[in-house]
Amino acid sequence: MANWFDNGEALEHLAIDDRGFQYGDGLFETVAIRNGAPRLWEFHLERLARGCELLRITMPRKDRLLRAAMDAVGGSNVSSAYCIVKIIVSAGASRRGYGRKLVKVPSVLCGVFPSSPPPLKLYRDGTRAVLCQTRLALDSVVRGVKTLNRIEQVLARSEFNAADVFEGLTMDADGNIICGTMSNVFFVKNKTVSTPSLQRCGVAGVMRRHVIETLQAQGTGVATTVVSAADFGASDEVFVSNSQFGVMPLSGCANWDWGVGPITRKVMQTMADSGVAECRL
Repeated sequence: MANWFDNGEALEHLAIDDRGFQYGDGLFETVAIRNGAPRLWEFHLERLARGCELLRITMPRKDRLLRAAMDAVGGSNVSSAYCIVKIIVSAGASRRGYGRKLVKVPSVLCGVFPSSPPPLKLYRDGTRAVLCQTRLALDSVVRGVKTLNRIEQVLARSEFNAADVFEGLTMDADGNIICGTMSNVFFVKNKTVSTPSLQRCGVAGVMRRHVIETLQAQGTGVATTVVSAADFGASDEVFVSNSQFGVMPLSGCANWDWGVGPITRKVMQTMADSGVAECRL
């Protein structure tokens, strides 16, 4: 069971006039807590700050956010060794109607969820994905921002329930591969690592950023490109990234089969060496 907190106090009820509930007027970050510490914390804060600026919500102080998150973990009945904290920053309560002014004091809520690593078999052998029919809208004013309205991802995720399918890949309105329902995607062709462009839709995950910056620091560039479904299917290797599970190989999707290749293995080892322990085989 999740434990929700507001400024360190257990939260029993949500105000029905909260704009996060009424209009999706807010943002969220899902943070991995490992051994009592938030992983990739600064990356989460930077993305949250970009979202707050776009939504005209004053960004809460960084120390307040960290205190709220860790107080929630400490006050919950969930082990801090391996869990999830979902931080919600909403425009707060207001009267009915879309219009509002700049929010100077947003609502900050934290939910704590138990978690555990995916089975080692998925990292070793890879897992399959499906190609979702739900398309992502192009050029939304909130593209790249993790708002509380995730209805595209909800619809895409509802398309599959098979036990052997870990993720669904989504396309944009032009038929280009963008990302997974909960992950970003990378593909390898002729030993070159690439990832789909997110300029027109999709959200750049913090683990995606960590992969790109870590590889670049080691002298391995990651290309950002527009990739059609056909070209994507012709990849030599494919893997996905997420703040919670790190990096995981995809062995296939739809009628495509890739297996688990040496570049993906190398990336996983690099992530493990950087502290993403889930990737260590």
